[in-house]
Amino acid sequence: MTRKRLTQRFPFLLPLRQKQRKLFFYLGMALDKHTYATRIQRTSLPCTIFSAGEQMLNRSSGFPIEYQYNKVHNLELAARKIDGMLIRPGETFSFWHAVRNADSETPYLPGLSLVNGKIHAEYGGGLCQLSNLLYWLFLHTPLTLSERHGHETEAIPQPDAVLAGVDATVAEGWLDLKVKNETVHTYQLQIRLDGERICGQILSDQPKQYDFQVYNPQVRYFREEGVIWEKARVCRKKVSCLSGKEEEEFLYDNCCRISYPLPEGTVIEERG
Repeated sequence: MTRKRLTQRFPFLLPLRQKQRKLFFYLGMALDKHTYATRIQRTSLPCTIFSAGEQMLNRSSGFPIEYQYNKVHNLELAARKIDGMLIRPGETFSFWHAVRNADSETPYLPGLSLVNGKIHAEYGGGLCQLSNLLYWLFLHTPLTLSERHGHETEAIPQPDAVLAGVDATVAEGWLDLKVKNETVHTYQLQIRLDGERICGQILSDQPKQYDFQVYNPQVRYFREEGVIWEKARVCRKKVSCLSGKEEEEFLYDNCCRISYPLPEGTVIEERG
């Protein structure tokens, strides 16, 4: 039997624990000798590297639609802190360093978040959609990933167009999304909310040198002790814009629990 954490046995201690974690989380960044991206530039850099967008409202989630609108509100607050941000040579982009205090003037609203494998409404819920989008953008650049965490559980089916294992969950004080600019070029993030869509792009001060193609060469499902797991291999192809030379790169294997019914006919390997 898995031993419960202290805050699970005594929930009233959770706010104190969260404050403690956040204090040490940001203190650690202040002392880790990294230079974090902070500069916002409203004028756009000249060269587009990659663009992407996705729906914010999921009306088939099975949860009250008000939480979806609350998520849009939360995303708008966080996006304002990131839109126009430069990531200059030698700088590190941190999601939480960038959006910290986004709710200082206008509070976040309760949105849906995955906590201990279950979906709950919590303050500021839904920001993972922004970190997911940023991670997808970063995968199409030469920026070096230094921290990323996948969701332990997938509770809502993803659209068919979404690759498996390319999410990036964040939790202030615990989990961050970070990339470092180890190139000689400056990059810029732009985030826009357009109706029901959130759109992002990465710009640069120089034309892109490579095209990146991210793909799943393999996605497998297996059942172990009554739990269904998804194991997805994530790879990337880098294609030179000048020579056309291609390089294949294995990124990682992502494993997460699936808590929704899989489509009929899905092959599930039985283990143990």
